[in-house]
Amino acid sequence: MSKSLNLDPSLSIQENFLAGQTILINKPKEWTSFDVVNKIRYALKIKKVGHAGTLDPLATGLLIVCTGKHTKTIESLLAEEKEYTGIISLGQTTPSYDLETELSDMADINHISASQIVQLAQNFVGELDQTPPVFSAIRVDGKRAYESARKGEDIKLKTRRVVISEFDITKVALPEVHFRIVCSKGTYIRSIANDFGRELKVGGYLKTLNRTRSGQFLLKDAYELNDFITFIKEGQ
Repeated sequence: MSKSLNLDPSLSIQENFLAGQTILINKPKEWTSFDVVNKIRYALKIKKVGHAGTLDPLATGLLIVCTGKHTKTIESLLAEEKEYTGIISLGQTTPSYDLETELSDMADINHISASQIVQLAQNFVGELDQTPPVFSAIRVDGKRAYESARKGEDIKLKTRRVVISEFDITKVALPEVHFRIVCSKGTYIRSIANDFGRELKVGGYLKTLNRTRSGQFLLKDAYELNDFITFIKEGQ
């Protein structure tokens, strides 16, 4: 199971997690990060459970969950760089920059070449000012931005400085562009997908996203959520 757990056999499962554990979970698609935390909190029957780095509901992959005294490490874990793989789909856009909202604005992409796409990806490497999606959890005037966006309200979000360390195009099968990216905390991959399509003048949105690494922690060492819940129930 997950290499991050260090359980004391002299303690009960609940006592171990109250003392503090860092759990690696492979977040299922269509679950919110808070859904995962609540599921674990309920299974462990302890209140002090949090996560280090939100994943959008449609994203999958590594979610770091901390319990007990380990919740004090969440801020430092949030600061670590992240690695993702995913697919950008070109030729259409969505208001949320992913498939949470309806597709629109179909454009012809037949003139775009793989070499153009690879070259453009390199233009994103380095420091850049990024505008987060309006469909995000950022608070504006005390409300989550996505709450206002869903009501059709006009929202202006401030740009933020992010760092893209690596942006590799792993496959081009238009309209799909497969990629791997390494970036700083606070980077919205959905915004990169939208900006990528805009630079090509055809539009684009994030079709899939999978977080494979956060700092030193790897997705390959993570529990499937159901397996972790079973492990907890069997240990109690």
